[in-house]
Amino acid sequence: MTRWRDLPRDPHFRRGARDMLDFGPGLAAWGLVTGVAMTQSGLGVGLSLLMTFTVYAGSAQLASLPLIAGGAPIWVIWASALCVNLRFAIFSSQWRPYLGHLPRGRRLVLGYLLADLNLLVFLKNWQGEGHRVGQARYAAGGAVVVWIIWQATSVAGILLSSLVPLEWGLGFAGTLSMLGIAYSLLNDRTAWVAAIVAAAAAVAAFSLPLKLNILVAIAAAIAATLVMAQAGKASEALRPRH
Repeated sequence: MTRWRDLPRDPHFRRGARDMLDFGPGLAAWGLVTGVAMTQSGLGVGLSLLMTFTVYAGSAQLASLPLIAGGAPIWVIWASALCVNLRFAIFSSQWRPYLGHLPRGRRLVLGYLLADLNLLVFLKNWQGEGHRVGQARYAAGGAVVVWIIWQATSVAGILLSSLVPLEWGLGFAGTLSMLGIAYSLLNDRTAWVAAIVAAAAAVAAFSLPLKLNILVAIAAAIAATLVMAQAGKASEALRPRH
């Protein structure tokens, strides 16, 4: 069993880290924008640092910040963050065949570190191969790289936010970086349908107060995914058996 301090020398860990570096610029832009957004939303440096290290979920942070700045009820803020992060329940089931054998402590650490992109890159390299030696170390390498890039740039954004004029349009840059990352996750028809439905729902419900159009979009995407899944099962059941 590889010890934590031996991981940097492990070839699987190093390969996982290298594969995630391709996403470094997008992650850095996203982290920087999120750091700036936290302080400019009124959280202050202390709370912003606490949020970036404990929440560690860029999409949930960006969804919560307008609600916090607008004085939304706490249940709306919690519900928004929960809905945005519901996808990780699905991701965890996809990780289980590869990481489910690990001791609970290591699973908890990886559960905190692993993000969307980690799963995308991992499945690209290991999907269909079943449990194999080196998979957990590969995942850990990529997870550590994402965490370091995110936290470094997010902290930089928090500490330097006072030097960044609002007219630079960093919010739009953050949106572009998120769109680029989201596009890389659209790898099948179900994902595309869910994304299109969510976008349409968000636009249709834009006039709702407290940014509730975000919740509407998430609910619509989940509903579309469930409908697609049921349609796929029905189609499979009707397919003739040979």
